[in-house]
Amino acid sequence: MSHQSKAEIPGLPDQSERRREPRLRALKAGRAVIGNGHSTFDCTIRNLSSHGAKVIFESTVPIPQHFELRFEDGHHHACEVRWRTPKELGVLFTDVT
Repeated sequence: MSHQSKAEIPGLPDQSERRREPRLRALKAGRAVIGNGHSTFDCTIRNLSSHGAKVIFESTVPIPQHFELRFEDGHHHACEVRWRTPKELGVLFTDVT
């Protein structure tokens, strides 16, 4: 049985850093909102920066390529999925310049 590194597993981000700035560890409650609020999914927001985040879900959920991420404190961002695994997403905040 061969072992794959995380960089070789499809769906996981490449280990080389391509972000504008490093992400900081975070543990924030959030909610993914799709369909103009018709569906919402609770999540945990991790590795937060001003331009993106890692988002973790309890189970596999049908998150589209573009959605809104709402933070527990009332902040929110329009997001584009940059990478995904069954329960995790790496997102870019598309409403930040």
